[in-house]
Amino acid sequence: MAIKIYIDQGHNPEGINAGAEGFGIREQDITYQVGHFLFDILSEDYRFTARLSRPTPQTTLGYSNTSSLKERVTQANTWKADYFISIHANASENPDINGTEAYVSSANSAAWYLAQNIVSEIVRRTSTKYNGVFTRPSLYVLKNTKMPAVLVELGYITNYEDNQRMIDNPYQFAYGIYVGILNYLELPQKNTDL
Repeated sequence: MAIKIYIDQGHNPEGINAGAEGFGIREQDITYQVGHFLFDILSEDYRFTARLSRPTPQTTLGYSNTSSLKERVTQANTWKADYFISIHANASENPDINGTEAYVSSANSAAWYLAQNIVSEIVRRTSTKYNGVFTRPSLYVLKNTKMPAVLVELGYITNYEDNQRMIDNPYQFAYGIYVGILNYLELPQKNTDL
């Protein structure tokens, strides 16, 4: 039975629930691209089946911030996903703040250990700074999902170096999430010749 991964590409293309911006780059474009790469990688591995919150760049969910978040959670819960991965890019008023981090609803949970593996692997592959895993039980997508849920902040869109890494190598961020999932599940990396 394939493991079901719901990939939530954070934010909408524009307007309602749009994301952060930095150096002329929009968060929702980065999250769309990384999510799509992750979907492709998982789809090539028979052990997984994946679903995207935004199958196309124009896909818009909901009519307000709350309804946009609710629709993502409802899709994952209805599909009975095994894991929920929400992809984001962070932002700060301080352009020096940088690095990769993740948020989960509670410490020492399945999501917590999954998040640690994902952050570690992204950092290893992209050379971002390791910021760790934090609990944020109030975040809608973490509070309302019925499966382990991780909100990954790939890097800071407002930090020039992180910004360039996300633009230049979205595939490595996606592959880092994939290998983080494999490491958490103690699954070997698939032989690409198979």
